[in-house]
Amino acid sequence: MTAADPVTAGGRGSRIAAVEVTPVAFADPPLLNVVGVHPPWALRAILQIRTDDWLLGLGETYGDEAQLARLQAVADRLGGHDPFDLHDLRALVADVLAQERGGAAAGASFGGMLDVDSALETVYSPFEVACLDIQARRAGVPVSALLGGAVRDEVPFSGYLFYRWAGHPGEPEDGWGEALGPDQLVAQARRIVDGWGFGSLKLKGGVLPPEQECAAVEALADAFPGMPLRLDPNGAWTPTTSVRVAERLAGVVEYLEDPTPGIAGMAEVSAQVDVPLATNMCVIAMEHLPPAIAADTVQVVLSDHHLWGGLRRSALLGGITQTWGLGLSMHSNSHLGVSLAAMVHLAAATPNLTYACDTHYPWKTQDVIRPGVLDFAGGEVAVPTTPGLGVELDGDLLGELHEQYLRCGVRRREDTVYMRSIDPTFTPNTSRW
Repeated sequence: MTAADPVTAGGRGSRIAAVEVTPVAFADPPLLNVVGVHPPWALRAILQIRTDDWLLGLGETYGDEAQLARLQAVADRLGGHDPFDLHDLRALVADVLAQERGGAAAGASFGGMLDVDSALETVYSPFEVACLDIQARRAGVPVSALLGGAVRDEVPFSGYLFYRWAGHPGEPEDGWGEALGPDQLVAQARRIVDGWGFGSLKLKGGVLPPEQECAAVEALADAFPGMPLRLDPNGAWTPTTSVRVAERLAGVVEYLEDPTPGIAGMAEVSAQVDVPLATNMCVIAMEHLPPAIAADTVQVVLSDHHLWGGLRRSALLGGITQTWGLGLSMHSNSHLGVSLAAMVHLAAATPNLTYACDTHYPWKTQDVIRPGVLDFAGGEVAVPTTPGLGVELDGDLLGELHEQYLRCGVRRREDTVYMRSIDPTFTPNTSRW
């Protein structure tokens, strides 16, 4: 660089000049779960951070109205910030949230199943990802290089199966068809395996009595011999039922995810079964790890950079699980391509990724990134090797999804509220069976 380069002119590096937070919405299928059903629209927030030397960093996160307000409050104070100073960024986010609650950072809830005591990690994460995107673009390397370097060229993903209706009530069917029994789930699985090449499958349970969901998993095992299978009822069962299911599905599933709620409940099950237990509900923050490890609560932790505070803290989680001999995979929610790119870079740079990652990506209907980078082949996504996250926003698509957000009227994900608009008698199935 020369002395006249804008990055070094004046003796300082580039600074954040503008931050844009764009709420978007895309059509979501009627996917059933323990607390209800996905509403017709999924919400996300897309962050664009631009520096004074015209580098652009991207981030993506949840798009409910409380999250958007917090994101905007941080964005309003980021002008002049050094995108390389992540410690100062975290302190700024903490200060914004503390002011929101008069000195105590507020908690947050997402989709009726995940609750966090503090929104610090979920608000910080997309800003950190965008800053890492800027850093990597400046250095001319992929984000995975900033996380220690890619240890794999492709990242394996697991196909995500759902009980579902053929379409939202009052709306045309979406082409996927109903899936409320074993044969229909097998048909769904064939379509998703044939279309994306997945080498493992996960069923979102907690919808039907456990005997029926066991039968569905067994039907999948018969239809796909040797295919690694997972079942996630999101805490729908009691510990006693969880033990019974684990005994029935021993040798059929590679792990059960959150069969019963809480660290204590999961530890009770873990002490009685040989099937590994995984979680994305009772261990979703660093402070949950000591009691969970002490009680041998789970054998597999599902990381999620949106919840755990970004890519660097998720990489730290990978190191902790390796130290304690825990398995590691990756959780997913309804996401778009910026999140998928961040997930791929994190997974690429995580040596002890012991299970294929989850992804909702095949269920999305639209995106905001230019196509051709994050294609699935054989159930895997090639790790981008171009600078930064390796993806670029499509301005027209971003505008289209923002217009959908403005028109759809949905401002938070409320699976139970939506289900009750269809079935007023519905009660969430948590610990029901």
